[in-house]
Amino acid sequence: MKILIAEDDLASRKFIYKFLSDYGDCDLTVDGMEALDAFMLAWDEGSPYDLVCLDVMMPKLDGLKVLKAIRDIETQKGLQDDERVKIIMTTALNDTQDVYGAFDMGAEAYAAKPIDTEKLVKVMKILHLIKE
Repeated sequence: MKILIAEDDLASRKFIYKFLSDYGDCDLTVDGMEALDAFMLAWDEGSPYDLVCLDVMMPKLDGLKVLKAIRDIETQKGLQDDERVKIIMTTALNDTQDVYGAFDMGAEAYAAKPIDTEKLVKVMKILHLIKE
């Protein structure tokens, strides 16, 4: 599995990277612009991501804007729902409006920080990213 982790907080980034590295190859970005660039580069190289973990609050471009941009790009490419990257939003905020907004824009899941790794594994199984 190919994974993109977009997280500006060093401690969170290291934790998520260490955990998800057991499940696939992880790339790290520290802001929304880097995340979008990495997403596009992976497409251009013919090896798109299977999973993107997007922090809601990031510099340059927040996670919700990155989510919308990724979904717009996929729509322009004519991808069907089952061909789209799976996106899990992460945040330390407890803002239900952001949660609903992320789902409306096409996020598959939402994880509150600190990340509960057992729940994250369950979500990845539900999304068919890892096997039972």
